Amino acid sequence: MIQAEQTLNEALAAFDFSGPGTQAVRFGEGHINDTFLVSAGRSGRFILQRVSPVAFHAPEQLMENVVNITEYLAREISRQGGDPRRETLTVVHTRDGGACFTDSAGTVWRSFLYVEGTVCHQTAGTPELFAASGRAFGRFQQLLRDYPADTLHETIPRFHDTENRLQLLKNAVAADPLGRVRECREDIAFMLARERDCSVALDALRVGELPLRVTHNDTKLNNVLMDEDTGEALCVIDLDTVMPGLVINDFGDSIRFGANHSAEDEPDLSKVSFDAGLFETYTAAFLKEAGEALTGAEIRLFPWGAKLMTLECGIRFLTDYLEGDRYFRISRPGQNLDRARTQCKLVADMEGCWDQLNEMMARYL
Repeated sequence: MIQAEQTLNEALAAFDFSGPGTQAVRFGEGHINDTFLVSAGRSGRFILQRVSPVAFHAPEQLMENVVNITEYLAREISRQGGDPRRETLTVVHTRDGGACFTDSAGTVWRSFLYVEGTVCHQTAGTPELFAASGRAFGRFQQLLRDYPADTLHETIPRFHDTENRLQLLKNAVAADPLGRVRECREDIAFMLARERDCSVALDALRVGELPLRVTHNDTKLNNVLMDEDTGEALCVIDLDTVMPGLVINDFGDSIRFGANHSAEDEPDLSKVSFDAGLFETYTAAFLKEAGEALTGAEIRLFPWGAKLMTLECGIRFLTDYLEGDRYFRISRPGQNLDRARTQCKLVADMEGCWDQLNEMMARYL
């Protein structure tokens, strides 16, 4: 029995799910936290999560961010005539009024209302689905445009510091604790050859060209709940990495995940390709909702956001592989190496149509 199951009953008792017969089953396909769906009879259903102590070293600060952001979103959604119980997450407090619970092993649990009548897609099977996610994350930016980003905790320090991510890869290569460097020298060389690229967004931030905003920092399609009847995007979830950041990174992470037709861990790279048409589909949808909340410089640098988030994610996958798969959950040997290689292939494809992407941005500007 793994640790999450060992302390699950403690967590179930800590939250006010009400009523006997409460049941919990593992739920979802996330790589980081342990997630359970709790059925509590007439009280309804809830999400219960054990926050990963490996990924998040200050879970109380994380939950302070989540509570503040969800309460702010609920007010804005209500002001605009929406339904906050379906259009944003609702934190369920513990029996003693806390936003989270620490179990006997010292790990933190939290709970949310389960949003009924929704579906979570792992891949963008259609352009319409990808566009719906673009509208969701664009609206996320629009709703939070006036939120003071500097009041948020940095839940993962230097999360999208691409320069630092590359340095951590260099450190892992030098240490080579498991002797894995020899099988991925070409992948390492590909990433090191793009060292200058790793500074583009950070340089723009340092000179004031890009503003800090409230950003989600994990804008994959599977972090959007879709209405199962209409198919429209309803609720942005997984707010663990909401913190100050760059909107081009949020945009870029969506492109990395959705503007291709392969699995993130596809071992056959001939099946991995970047789709410029889906890039434009997402751009139009994102800007339709975020539009006037963004600056011209942010829109102009969208292609860089796509390239950098793809490159950075590949760096992170490869670093984790070299260090023994300690961060990203794997289901088979070599999975993180395959993940890294798909990202490198997407970066190469983006570079192959770089002028086309920038021409698209010029039209929107």
